[in-house]
Amino acid sequence: MKPLLQLSGLIDRLNELLGRLVMWLVLAAVLISTANAIIRKAFDISSNAWLEIQWYLFAGVFMLGVGYVLLKNAHVRIDFIASRLSKRTNAIIDMLGLVVFTIPLALILVWLSWPLFHNAWVSGEMSANAGGLIRWPVLLLIPVGFSVLALQALSELIKRAAYLAGQRAEPFSVEHEKTDEELLLEELTAKGQLQGQEAAR
Repeated sequence: MKPLLQLSGLIDRLNELLGRLVMWLVLAAVLISTANAIIRKAFDISSNAWLEIQWYLFAGVFMLGVGYVLLKNAHVRIDFIASRLSKRTNAIIDMLGLVVFTIPLALILVWLSWPLFHNAWVSGEMSANAGGLIRWPVLLLIPVGFSVLALQALSELIKRAAYLAGQRAEPFSVEHEKTDEELLLEELTAKGQLQGQEAAR
């Protein structure tokens, strides 16, 4: 199990790095969008390339950030149900989901999307829009993104198995944080209690 946990740690570090990169891609997209809007309004100059690079950057954010979301346990869950189950039960459910759905789906999508990238690379496919960009970089993001997801799913599978085997204290890298709704409910409850105490005086 120790070599598998080392592999899991390596995958986690890769997705931490990609998560930090994605933050810079968001900033780049915002700056390009702002500059494009200012230039278009001030000088009446525009280019499809500026619009497409924003699209490429947003695609990069979503495709390269998907493994980071899984690492941080920030993906969609049915909290109402998960919060009522034990960590062990949640770990078993997660393992089933990873083995039956996440990993096979990610691998199928890598396999299906690779020819799209390869054909665009070989043909030098360009955007159909005037002044548009080459297509292969954004098409490459599809197999890369799903590969990253498959790797992180493998890492999460290892962590859940190690937890069930008693080799880890926690099944997740990061404990699920409270949702905005849970925080709001706590805040409203605290205010209600405070108002009740003041009224009692």
